[in-house]
Amino acid sequence: MTKKIVITGVGATSPLGGTARDSWNALLAGESGARHLDQAWVTELELPVTFAATAKVAAADILERHELKRLDPSSQFALIAGREAWADAGAPEVAPERLAVDWSTGIGGVWTLLDAWDTLRERGPRRVLPMTVPMLMPNGPGAAIGMDLHARAGIRTVVSACASSTEALVNAHDHLQRGLADVVIAGGSEAAIHPLPIAAFAAMQALSRRNDEPAIASRPYDLGRDGFVLGEGAAALVIETEEHAKARGARIYAELLGGAVTSDAYHITAPDPEGSAAARAMKQAIEGAGAALSDVAHVNAHATSTPVGDIAEYNALRRVFGDALDGVPVTATKASTGHLLGGAGAIEALFTVMALHERTMPPTINLTEQDPEIPLDVVTSPRALGDGDLIAISNSFGFGGHNAVAAFRTA
Repeated sequence: MTKKIVITGVGATSPLGGTARDSWNALLAGESGARHLDQAWVTELELPVTFAATAKVAAADILERHELKRLDPSSQFALIAGREAWADAGAPEVAPERLAVDWSTGIGGVWTLLDAWDTLRERGPRRVLPMTVPMLMPNGPGAAIGMDLHARAGIRTVVSACASSTEALVNAHDHLQRGLADVVIAGGSEAAIHPLPIAAFAAMQALSRRNDEPAIASRPYDLGRDGFVLGEGAAALVIETEEHAKARGARIYAELLGGAVTSDAYHITAPDPEGSAAARAMKQAIEGAGAALSDVAHVNAHATSTPVGDIAEYNALRRVFGDALDGVPVTATKASTGHLLGGAGAIEALFTVMALHERTMPPTINLTEQDPEIPLDVVTSPRALGDGDLIAISNSFGFGGHNAVAAFRTA
């Protein structure tokens, strides 16, 4: 029997705010999380990109000192978001054997890895911290949440580049449908604002070079777009069966209808310009939910602000919706948050859930001259969603040709 799967808690720490609510409010207000980097290494290493979308609230302002010392920043962000989501869900009473974690990251503990390498070269092997391996493991963030909440039904980590956390949500839905858990904490985190990833992304011409104007650098669909803005943070959703949620009187934000995962098998970094596999993921997510294309009232697009990526996603959307796409409002929230890589799908899923819950579509900022090759109905100021049962999808696409789409419905 197919079960209804619902979302009962949200948590986040992002470039827009230290909580889910603060992040959502800042998004609605049209704020940007991109800012200049003031670390000494920016000038010392002569980095070609000198800004990023850093977390609005430092993890050091929230976590205990011992937690900061034993967790990579990617795990710190995960723990903050996971705890907030759990508290927001009312800290459900659930047997540990019925509580699972489906987490994700695109890169993992890059700060720990590279700091340890510097220590080894400069100070020798005896000064390398014994916690280095547990801190750099990609599964470290999920493990941190699982141990904090005593989740014993499984802690799984997806690593599929920028599609990671949307794929984690799809997995969470599947695990609940299969009866492997009653409650799952799902999401993703990333903390890669480090000189090496910045230099590497810049070398492949992926990052915006608007060093003098960080706040307007991420501009999906705009003719002047020149790359994405690197972001950091985490978002978490508490997901459970409707039966379990109602039995404990939980507030329900929205229904998670499921999703789909496909792959391009085209290029390690570039998306298939035809968007055929991405389109298939969207179709499978919508059809798997038992919905019609006409039921989709909103799309939270992947929309990284890269010249080729935005067009490829548009082509995929046109393949799915045809002429009806002209009437489907689209939001690109990376314009505000920057690109959280493996955490992007999670924060965008959270925004999609909030849009359905509050029946308000968030804006896409920095769109001043829309690319005529991408004639979408882009939401540029908060816009009301209609009444009745509404469906929204959230798209995530990543290096390696990974495509993941999650579908949601109003509660």
